[in-house]
Amino acid sequence: MSKIRMTTPIVEMDGDEMTRVLWKQIKDTLILPYVELKTEYYDLCLKSRDETDDQITVDAAEATKKYGVAVKCATITPNAQRVEEYKLKKQWKSPNGTIRAILDGTVFRTPIMVKGIHPTVRTWKNPITIARHAYGDIYKDVEMNIPCAGVLKMVFEPADGDKDKRQEETVFTYKGPGVAMGMHNLEKSISSFARSCFKYALDTKQDLWFSTKDTISKKYDQTFKLIFENIFAKEYKADFEKAGITYFYTLIDDAVARVVRSEGGFIWACKNYDGDVMSDMVATAFGSLAMMTSVLVSPDGIYEYEAAHGTVTRHYYQYLEGKKTSTNPMATIFAWSGALRKRGELDGNEELQKFAGRLEKAAIETIEAGEMTKDIFSISETPNKKSLTTEEFLGAIAKRL
Repeated sequence: MSKIRMTTPIVEMDGDEMTRVLWKQIKDTLILPYVELKTEYYDLCLKSRDETDDQITVDAAEATKKYGVAVKCATITPNAQRVEEYKLKKQWKSPNGTIRAILDGTVFRTPIMVKGIHPTVRTWKNPITIARHAYGDIYKDVEMNIPCAGVLKMVFEPADGDKDKRQEETVFTYKGPGVAMGMHNLEKSISSFARSCFKYALDTKQDLWFSTKDTISKKYDQTFKLIFENIFAKEYKADFEKAGITYFYTLIDDAVARVVRSEGGFIWACKNYDGDVMSDMVATAFGSLAMMTSVLVSPDGIYEYEAAHGTVTRHYYQYLEGKKTSTNPMATIFAWSGALRKRGELDGNEELQKFAGRLEKAAIETIEAGEMTKDIFSISETPNKKSLTTEEFLGAIAKRL
């Protein structure tokens, strides 16, 4: 059988620990036998990032801007314990955060639904896609430990020296020790977030919800709300009406209540931290973090597909001991299929698009036939189900593929 040929490379970003092992297994078992894979490879493992002072992460993001499509393995964002474990120079920043800032994109995460696994929220019948703003907020915060009584101020000094633009606010008058945090965002990034959400809603023909807490945050959160409203009214309202979909704004607490009572089938746009939390909640409620697609979309039409979960450290240590693991590879499989499909769409390569569809179909049918990894075995209601190791599960998919 001749392999499917590619004309333009996908940017391939390798990762860490157990997901790095899965990465190679998925390629060897499910992709390379069928596709003449063409990638520009970047090794984003922790050691490589440390050796290059994280320049390799920046290079991978710039390559993504060049080629338009990337696929990324899960990576470690090191804390103090990881710095000691891997003998690092410093606590390097999150690769995802660096890439998202460079691409100016929005992260869309959607559960992979299969028969036999029912959401824990009984009203949910269709997937809920979380659209997460991928810039600023707590992920680029500045923090202080306050040692004693005193006054904390926030000051803005305009670059042009115009004294009328200078601002100074007292944040808090401390009577004793405490902590403080400052956050920022950019109108340009918020506008890109809004446009990415509106475009994605139109592409997928789904209603779009957006939520903040502008009643409390009357400048920061209200800026998000107003930018969304203005862009929608000027650029997207007519297209939404033509497509028969709606844009809906509400407060974040009201949105949570409405989401729980809903049937799903819409996109929920959230600020960075809100999206981080809610995507994990939605993923778990639908079944598993490993059953979640994730794609970063920029308003310029650049796409980066990734697994929504971490590097599965516990399984990696078992793997190093020579033990068989039952790590769920579905999110990583769908990262590859998503990237291959998008590459096929942009290049007019129908064979590649069809292969991506067949790969996803084979993976879903394998689970629905009762062959699955341990994480979803306990929640599946499929009769005569079997718990498989990772290798066995990939082999079962390969048979159907």
